[in-house]
Amino acid sequence: MGRKWANIVAKKTAKDGATSAKNAKFGVELYVAAKRGGSTDPEANSTLKFTIEKAKQAQVPKHVIDNALKKAEGKSDETFTDGRYEGFGPNGSMVVCETLTPNVNRTIADIRTIFHKNGGNIAGEGAVSYMFENTGVIVFEGDDSDSILEMLLDGDIDVRDVTSEDGYIQVYTNPTDLHKALDFLKEKGIAEFEETDLELIPQSEVELSQEDLETFRGLIDALEDNEDVQKTYHNVSNLD
Repeated sequence: MGRKWANIVAKKTAKDGATSAKNAKFGVELYVAAKRGGSTDPEANSTLKFTIEKAKQAQVPKHVIDNALKKAEGKSDETFTDGRYEGFGPNGSMVVCETLTPNVNRTIADIRTIFHKNGGNIAGEGAVSYMFENTGVIVFEGDDSDSILEMLLDGDIDVRDVTSEDGYIQVYTNPTDLHKALDFLKEKGIAEFEETDLELIPQSEVELSQEDLETFRGLIDALEDNEDVQKTYHNVSNLD
């Protein structure tokens, strides 16, 4: 199933050291979810409810969540636009980054500059993303992946894979069944989740030399440090 969750979470954990930047990005995502969903009540806004769950899993403080919702309740008319940028790094490495920005022109210029300064080349829409699968990912403690798979199939969930690694079960679903699978698992008594999100999983991976790896790491770090970039995905197996 492409790049395993253990590798994904290693990258996330490393970046979580930049706590203020992480919180700021979640603040934007929460604000946008509330505005677009037309409500700051998570029970009336499923997208917001899901985003709040993700924020809590990432240990975003309650006051950050509350402040984002208060801002959404106010008269702020700040508008954010979604974006996706794709490109190449050294030796077959590929990158997709997703953005939320109030200034598209600024973001486009910034992303182009980051690729150019860090050994990459930005590409056109679809040039890279077709090599990734949009996948629902749910992670929780456990080791009996076979039982979980059987349970989900009995619940008519479109499951792509269920694996276990290092004391955690990773469920990979069709993206349209992510919320259905999450609700189903909750009904079955699973109350705590390490990860629930939509991820782009590479269909194949590359391993870079140490020199190329350092160049690629600089590219990924620069993208993730940009305030408008919400997520980055890549196909390098030995980055983390």
